Order: sequence, then structure tokens, then C-alpha cells
Amino acid sequence: MKRSFLLALATSLLLAMPPSRAQSPTAPVKVLRYAFRVAETGFDPAQTTDLYSSILEANIFDAPLEFEFLASPTRVRPNTAAAMPEVSADFRTFTFKLQRGIYFADDPAFEGRRRELVAADYVYSIKRHYDPRWKSGRLYWLEGNKLLGLSELRQQALKTRQPFDYDREVEGARVIDRYTFQVKLAEPNPRFIYVMADPSLVGAVAREVVERYGDHMMEHPVGTGAYRLAEWRRSSRIVLERNPGYRERFYDEHPPEGDTRLQQVAAQFKGRRLPMIDRVEVSIIEENQPRWLAFLNQEHDMVEIVPNDFVTSAMPNNRLAPNLAKRGIHMERYPRADVSYSYFAMENPVVGGYTPDKIALRRAISLAVDVEREIRLARRSQAIPAQSIVSPLVAGYQPAFKSEMSDFNRGRAKALLDLYGYVDKDGDGWRDQPDGSPLELEYATTNDGENRQLADLWQKNMAAIGVRMRFKLAQWPEHLKASRAGKLMMWGVGWSASIPDAEDFLSLAYGPNKGQSNHARFDLPAYNQLFDQLRVLPDGPERQAGIDEAKRLLVAYMPYKVHVHRVFTDMTHAWVQGYHRNVFVKDFWRYIDVDTAQLASRSRQR
Repeated sequence: MKRSFLLALATSLLLAMPPSRAQSPTAPVKVLRYAFRVAETGFDPAQTTDLYSSILEANIFDAPLEFEFLASPTRVRPNTAAAMPEVSADFRTFTFKLQRGIYFADDPAFEGRRRELVAADYVYSIKRHYDPRWKSGRLYWLEGNKLLGLSELRQQALKTRQPFDYDREVEGARVIDRYTFQVKLAEPNPRFIYVMADPSLVGAVAREVVERYGDHMMEHPVGTGAYRLAEWRRSSRIVLERNPGYRERFYDEHPPEGDTRLQQVAAQFKGRRLPMIDRVEVSIIEENQPRWLAFLNQEHDMVEIVPNDFVTSAMPNNRLAPNLAKRGIHMERYPRADVSYSYFAMENPVVGGYTPDKIALRRAISLAVDVEREIRLARRSQAIPAQSIVSPLVAGYQPAFKSEMSDFNRGRAKALLDLYGYVDKDGDGWRDQPDGSPLELEYATTNDGENRQLADLWQKNMAAIGVRMRFKLAQWPEHLKASRAGKLMMWGVGWSASIPDAEDFLSLAYGPNKGQSNHARFDLPAYNQLFDQLRVLPDGPERQAGIDEAKRLLVAYMPYKVHVHRVFTDMTHAWVQGYHRNVFVKDFWRYIDVDTAQLASRSRQR
């Protein structure tokens, strides 16, 4: 009896282990090493807004739905949900049923118990964005969808200055039973399922964890995802390790029929248990040269976005260089649903405002920016000029759409400035404001190589029309904090879409999103009304016409000078297998593998 019990116990423990460990206790640990160009800010979906933190969170937390890894066009499937949600005919009610037997990673907050994921965790995680305590920078995604009763609950907390009432049931997000929850919207949204596929927004967080760590939640992520945080040195190094309690998931992807390479990848890995990599080590290397050299010297297994400084040598004419091909390096070139823009703070007394003279100033500045030169010199031809704030790869993008956004015309720029009184009044060679006070632009930037080149181009572009410009240097997270508080005049950043729809980009100018995604703090009633209409319309010609009108309004008022849509290239060493980039799948680590035997062989050859 005792022997049978011990045998059964040993067998159950063996089966609970990931296959690579169960099959061979001495198998080498599979590690993926690479670098972020920008530092993370933390690991809490209710508090972070930046891309790099969201990548980390997506590998720790689970949303109910997810985007398929190899699918094109984009498809959504269940993740922790047992099936796709039941959706009412009017696209206002979404009912999610969860799989049973999914557990959070072990943590002291659970006091030694295995903690199962339940419907209440998603309701709680949604409500956290409404809690004023967390100052959610992505609340606009939920508040804009008008989840019934939740904005009122938030306003009550703000008005009474009492803690947010998580226990009060509201129609907008409520528990039906232990494994079922429902989201109800005030207005239809046929695309709301995309919101529920973003783990960096609606990833499940356990209430016990929040109550234990409180204001230190950014340092203590505990999720149900494939990885858990093992080490963190802020703005320097992040290590994630396989979550030993991660549920059984197996590789089962369905790429487009015409894509031979992805068809081979899908066949090669079909049935493999996920994740295939045990550990991911991320370094923060802001400078291009050391990041590129770390890859070439095999200190890193991949480079995410080949630095523009090295594009010519690494991929002449956008083809992998022969010396890199001989080393078995794989090149993955792809457009991202992405815009690079410079915003004008609409509440700033110099560049903001809605009067004709202020609009003329912003449009003149835009016309003076030589985007083609920027693409050629600073971006090494790894971008295309932007005609609007809506990028490729999302519904609503029209390749044939043309606007003033990409025009370069110094003559028109000078004429606009002259017409509205931005002339040199004191004879010092620089333009002044119409009231005679100095006209000087202040542009926030960072001190890395690429941004230094972009700043130099800005300086020359503005000097050519007689406008002074100075630069405010700081680390990216510092600028982000200042920007959300409305303390910057101008800042140049990139924005990558979380969902495959124009709404993600148009939200950057929606008035109620000020201080969140709307860093320009643009607030035009006509635009806000149009945005509200677009959100509820089904896809089709009427919605497309509205999207185009929204683009034109942003060109006319110019709160954002949209420069380019970037084209990115990642490279991986030969031992990294199955690599692919789906720009809407942030948690791609679990789908790729590292051939440790090949890695060891290549390392000996160095």
C-alpha cells in the first residue's frame, strides 16, 4: 500500500513538470537573451502604459482572449476562456465562461494555497482601472466603451474621497458564477473583443496580491501566464522564468496557406508543450552600438529592431548581408501597426490653442519638417511617410489617402508665419510671437544616438524658417511622467496599436483621453463627437468615411505632426527556432524555441 502510494505520488509529480524537465532532469536550461531599447516602468496592468512594460506583462498575465500567433489576417481565439464569448445581437453584452483548473503562480499572498483563476478576478482587474488610487493611464479603453456603472463608481470615490468600492456590483462588469462573468456596455461595440485580448490591459490580477503589496504592486506581478518574474534591476535587467504551475498548452497554429516558411514552422512545433523556453533575460541597452554588438558577439540570441545605424551593413538593399547569412542568422522584416509622431501640447501657451494663429504656427512647423530627409538619414530608409495618424495593418488605413501631413514646403511655412505675425520684431534674426515675445520651441528627447540625429534634423529644419528650438533631455520614463501631467511643450515618440483597428490611433486625439493616450491634450468637440460615432458603427463604408474625416480634422488642427510609419527588422541566431512577429501578439516568447545543442556548438566555434 505504502509503495503504491509513493509510486503514484512520484508519477503525479513527474507529470506535473514541464515535458523538457520531466523527460530529462539534466536537460540544459533554454534561455532567450535580448535587449529592450527603452526601460520598463513596472509590471502592473493598472498602472503602466508603455510598450516595453506591456510586453513583460503579456508574458506574466492572461487575458480571457488572445490573438492567434501565426494567423493573417488577424484572428482572436479563447485563452483562459473556455470558448469565445456569447455576444448579444446588439453588441452590448459579452458573457465569458472560463476554463477550470487554471492557477496563479505561487506567491506568499496566497498563504500556501493553490489559487485558482475565477471570474471574480477579471471583474476585479477591470475595476482596478477605475480606482483613482492607481491613476490608470489606459482607463480610456474601458471608459470609452462605457461599461455600465463603473464610471459612476469611480466618480463616487473621487467625490467622497473614500476607497473605491470593489464589492459593489455593477452591471458593466459582474460575476455570474464562479467561472462566468459578464461585461455590459452602454453602447454597441462590435470590436470590443479586441480589448479583452490584451493581457497588458485586462490580464487577471488576484485581489490578495494587490492587498498584500499595495503601492509596491509594480514590483510584484503575480499572474497565470507562461512566465513569472525572477529578477528585476530597474532600467537595467529583467529576468522571467517559466511558471512551473502553467497549465497544459500545446502549439497549434494555423498560418496562411501561401506562407511556406510559417507552414513549416507550424508543422515542426505542432503538439509541443508551451512555453518551450525556460528563461528570458532582458537587458536595457538604449545605445544602438552596444545593443547591436551584443547580438553579433552572441551575447544575445536576437536583436529586436536592427538599429538604423547598422542597417546598411546588416541588410544592404533590405536583404540579409552574406556574412550574416553564413552564420545562419535569420532576418524577419515587418511593418508594425505604428506611428512616429511629435505632439504639440494644446494647453501650452506657445504652441497650443485653437485660434487661427496657433493653428497656423503648428501647420507651419509641420510643413518645415523634411520627412524624406529624416527617413533617408536618421531612419536609414526603414520607414514610409505618414499621411495620417492611422497606420498600416489596422482597419481604417487607406494606402491611397493623401494629405498635407507629409508635405515639405519651407516657402509655405514661412508665408503662414508671416501672415499671422510670427516675424522677427527685434532684429536678432529669429522669429517672435505676434505679441513681440520670443518664439522658442522646447522639444523633449533622449540622449541616444537615433534621437540625437532626429534632434539635429529638427534644429536645422526650424533654423531654416527662423524659429529657435531647444531640447529637454531626460530618460524616457521621466518624460512619460511629465507628459501625462501636461508639462511638456513638444515630444517625439512612437505609438504601436494594441488592436487591429483605427480606433487605437484615433483615441490619441479624443478629448476625454487627456492625460492618458492623448498626450497632446487635444479637445475638439467636433472630433470627440465623430469619435463617439465611429466607436459604435459596424465596419463598412460609412465608418471608413468617418475615419477619413477624423484624419482630415487632425491634419487641419495639427495637434500631432505624424512623421512616419516604421518598418522593423528583427534578427535571430540560428539556434532560435520558430521566430515570427505578429505585431498584436506581445507574448511571443512561449512560441519560440532555443536549440541548446546548436548554441553550444556555435559558442565553441567563436
